[in-house]
Amino acid sequence: MLLRKVLFAVLLAGLLAAATGPGDVLFSPLGQVYQMIRTYYYRSDQVPDTQLLHGAIRGMIDSLGDPYSTFFTPEEYQGWQDSLSGEYSGVGIEITLRNGRVTVVTPFPGTPAYAGGIRPGDWIMAVDGDSTEGWTLEKTSSRIRGEAGTTVVLTIQHEDGTIRDVPLVRQKIVIESVRWEYRAEEKVGYIRILRFDFDTPGLLGKALFSFPLQELAGIVLDLRNNPGGVLSSSVEAASYFIDRGVVVRTRGPSFGERTYSSRGNSVPNVPLAVLVNKGTASAAEIMAGAIQDYGAGVLVGTPTFGKGLVQEIVMRLPDGGAIKLTTGEYFTPNNRSVQDVGLTPDLLVERKETDDGDPQLAAALEWIASRAGVLTGTGR
Repeated sequence: MLLRKVLFAVLLAGLLAAATGPGDVLFSPLGQVYQMIRTYYYRSDQVPDTQLLHGAIRGMIDSLGDPYSTFFTPEEYQGWQDSLSGEYSGVGIEITLRNGRVTVVTPFPGTPAYAGGIRPGDWIMAVDGDSTEGWTLEKTSSRIRGEAGTTVVLTIQHEDGTIRDVPLVRQKIVIESVRWEYRAEEKVGYIRILRFDFDTPGLLGKALFSFPLQELAGIVLDLRNNPGGVLSSSVEAASYFIDRGVVVRTRGPSFGERTYSSRGNSVPNVPLAVLVNKGTASAAEIMAGAIQDYGAGVLVGTPTFGKGLVQEIVMRLPDGGAIKLTTGEYFTPNNRSVQDVGLTPDLLVERKETDDGDPQLAAALEWIASRAGVLTGTGR
């Protein structure tokens, strides 16, 4: 017991020193509260030190009011890492908080959420009958995920106001981050990036070099309903289309300004049309914004989601927990802010559920046909 108390005190002191600086007594009541709980709380012996430590940390992070900053318990951190690998057990949706509401960024194709009719922009009002009001993203994610074969019921409000309960059977979710095909009739390579994992740049290269480059009339890059992912992966992926120059700038109080530049492009420059919509977010907006700024291609579709913030794991706890903080904002090469604004396509094309076919893809193919043999942009 004494050893645990010493460990708790050391961890708490370290956190407070990092947060407030030497000699600052503002947060000293936290240590006093811990001692009061241990001395006076009638069930003190049933409360582990780790529970108190995690509660103190989570409370400070939650007080920021930032949906993207979070404290992970060891189990939550492992689940988050698993999701980055593209494999986990759940229903296959990416979520965020918008105006305090748990909001769907995108349902991934081929998943229970997609098959259940969940759409970008939907508000998840409840999980298994429990209201999500006041929930963090991590709490919501942990409640939605679960053992494959079990059922979770999401109460959804669509953007048209329709409310319905959607029962979904959880399954093992494996996201193949890049899919592609060659459309021989149009001589166009079609590539869809579902999210930016660590393997995305390599798969993108594999896709590009699978096309007959000598006869290629153009490329359609589909970033619709792509919620983002790993920043470095989006920069490396953008390098296939940006010959030279800055891909994205990030600014934050701890690091000032950082620039991430193209590593160089070995793919022939052909007309490029990038499909975007309100489910295009974060790292996907980084790639799309760079392509648009350099004139390396055109954006086709509807305005993007507007998530322009950078998160980093800033601390790992000895027990395996972690703290993820929003450390800065990112800007396109032309210093455009994306946060809460998004990107406006060069060619605005709506796509309704009642549409026959895909009018956005059709518009992209038509634009490529009109540009065949013409190179654009100073960044290519």
